[in-house]
Parts: sequence; C-alpha cells; structure tokens
Amino acid sequence: MTKAPSLPFEQVIRAMQRDGWVVVRQKGSHIRLQKHTLTGTFKLTVPSHRPIKRSTLAHILKQARLTVDQFNELL
Repeated sequence: MTKAPSLPFEQVIRAMQRDGWVVVRQKGSHIRLQKHTLTGTFKLTVPSHRPIKRSTLAHILKQARLTVDQFNELL
C-alpha cells in the first residue's frame, strides 16, 4: 500500500476538485469541501497548512473514500 504524500493544501484542494469536490467556504485556516452523489452529500474539511501532514491527508482521503493511488492520479 502506498503512503499518503505530504503536500501543500493548494495541491490537495486542486486534486479534490478534479474528483468533483467543491469549495463551499473557508473559516480561518480550514477549507470546507462538498461533493454531491446519488447516495448523498459528503463533506470534508481540509486545513490550509503547508504542508498537510501525511497522517492528516490519509484521514482526509479516507473520508473522501479515495485510495492513495486514486488521489495520486488526480494530482
């Protein structure tokens, strides 16, 4: 299994947008994203850190239902 990379938040947000996530709002150092699917609306919070720690990104990907390999393809 591939480990999640340590990336700046801008790169993470762009990759998530390619997967259909939309930035809904930003409050302080946290950016809120949403994705509408047939099964419902999913929400994510991405910290605006440079870089986002690998463990934090791994949790974000788990919530987004993405594997590290799928995420790497979006980069």
